[in-house]
Amino acid sequence: MTRMTPDIHLRKTILSDLDYFFTFQLDEEANYMAAFGAKDPNDKESYIQKYAKFLDDPTIHMRTILVNGVIAGSIAQFVMHGDAEVTYWIDKAYWGQGIATAALRQLLSEVSIRPVFGRAVFDNIGSQRVLEKCGFVKVGTDKGFANARQAEVEEVIYELP
Repeated sequence: MTRMTPDIHLRKTILSDLDYFFTFQLDEEANYMAAFGAKDPNDKESYIQKYAKFLDDPTIHMRTILVNGVIAGSIAQFVMHGDAEVTYWIDKAYWGQGIATAALRQLLSEVSIRPVFGRAVFDNIGSQRVLEKCGFVKVGTDKGFANARQAEVEEVIYELP
């Protein structure tokens, strides 16, 4: 049997996409792996309010990941404390299929700011592999309080020069 290559592409995130993104982050395992989520991941109103204000911010490049026309996740490039960073969230149904890697490659071709940083909690090996496959190199670690784990955890910092 021939395996079909999925059609993966990005489009600018619109308000109605946030409903899907909210649902994705309700998954307990996904929330645990992301670690640094909302204090209350069940508070939809706060979630929508927070991300809706980013939709038209010209310094934030929010994109919706589509796989064969279906919303499969989100990806963004933003600036925090003077550094460009990337973040992504893939619906658990699409984990392990190369979706995040393909989406990150597309985002990096759209956004030319360098260096750009990515972060992943120490035990999120899948996310670390995505960054590495896209040319990021490990440059350090940091610690922070992870709401999803109710504990301080280490995160690994990656850089794409």
